[in-house]
Amino acid sequence: GMIIGMLLFGGIVDQFGRKTGAVATTILLVLGIALSAGASGTTETGMFWMLIVARGIAGVGAGGEYPVSGAGATEATDENKALRKHRGFMFAMLADLSASLGYVFGGLVPLLLLLCTHRRESSYGTVWRTSFALGLIPPISIFWFRIRMAVSTAYRRSAMRRQRVPYVLAFRRYWRAFIGCSATWFLYNYVSIPFGIFSSTVTSRVNASDSLVKSLGWGVVINCFYIPGPFLGGYLSDKIGRRQTMCLGFALQAGLGFILGGANKQIQTVFPLFVVFFSVSIHVDTCHTQGAPRLTKSKKKHSTVVLTASECFPTSIRGQMMGLVSAFSKAGAAIGTQVFSAILKSWTDESKADQATFLIGAAFAALGAVIAWFVIPDVSSRLDDEDEAWRRYLEENGWSAEWGDGATKDPGAVVMDRVAS
Repeated sequence: GMIIGMLLFGGIVDQFGRKTGAVATTILLVLGIALSAGASGTTETGMFWMLIVARGIAGVGAGGEYPVSGAGATEATDENKALRKHRGFMFAMLADLSASLGYVFGGLVPLLLLLCTHRRESSYGTVWRTSFALGLIPPISIFWFRIRMAVSTAYRRSAMRRQRVPYVLAFRRYWRAFIGCSATWFLYNYVSIPFGIFSSTVTSRVNASDSLVKSLGWGVVINCFYIPGPFLGGYLSDKIGRRQTMCLGFALQAGLGFILGGANKQIQTVFPLFVVFFSVSIHVDTCHTQGAPRLTKSKKKHSTVVLTASECFPTSIRGQMMGLVSAFSKAGAAIGTQVFSAILKSWTDESKADQATFLIGAAFAALGAVIAWFVIPDVSSRLDDEDEAWRRYLEENGWSAEWGDGATKDPGAVVMDRVAS
């Protein structure tokens, strides 16, 4: 569902407008979550099939948020020089901090509901349905604002609405950026598996009674380590650059992976030391990505992965390129799950299996650092610069297009600058 949403809405936001995509993804999220909360059937199997379909609908909406929010947030922070200067930090707050808080509340809500129902098994149905229903609050709360959102200056000026897209010319010009962004985001999700292994290890160590409440509680505590990453990652991406921050995040993740893999037995015997390494690995990854379920707990590079994928491409094809790149990231998650599961099953000794997984994952993280440093290009923070270069490139290659969005009307009380600064 998410991959379909990424590819579908990448085209929608470029061809029909950012607002159209934003409103449509919100509707799909609300519909999918509502159907999930009300899932039913004449048999238990029937109920689960309805739940699968409902989650698929919500997945299309969630996948569509990647190009919708990624392109929208990047362009919203390009309205003037002051915003542009702090785009990395603001993008991290919008894209990554919100997702991190979502993971925290995703565990906290069912935990509180279980406590409110005195942990009775007979109330489990009420707990999961109510948890789904409360998930309607975020998309419903932003729906009005999305209906009233204004068209960004970048899209108003440089869109190519409802016309053919020169994909051959696009890939001829942006092949390096596309490969770099796709590979780093792919590897980010791919290597997240070995770092996620220790999440279950931590909860199993402290949850001797095998209590569902304790498992959820420790899961919430672990997810709280997501929160500092966007602040540091956003700050560094503005201070030292997107590519440099991403490379640093991959390198730190690789270093921690080699340490955890090489000294696996020794670290696990000293539980406080184990927790420190685990917590630091959470913090590192949160800084470099900004965006997929984080099976690795380090989000430092995630903010910059998503932001870089948005900044590297011109406004007229930004949504489609982001959709393609993010679809590759989901492929990385799926492939990584299968590969590392096979690695774990191939060892009879659990300790050696964990060790091998960490070492292999760390090697791929090191590869991510190399790709981030040598393949991803440095681009201007001023989106209009790349838009103008793209327009000239098309003209030089004999491609004519109608530029801009003069059809979409902004709300009466909202006026954008529409002046490059």
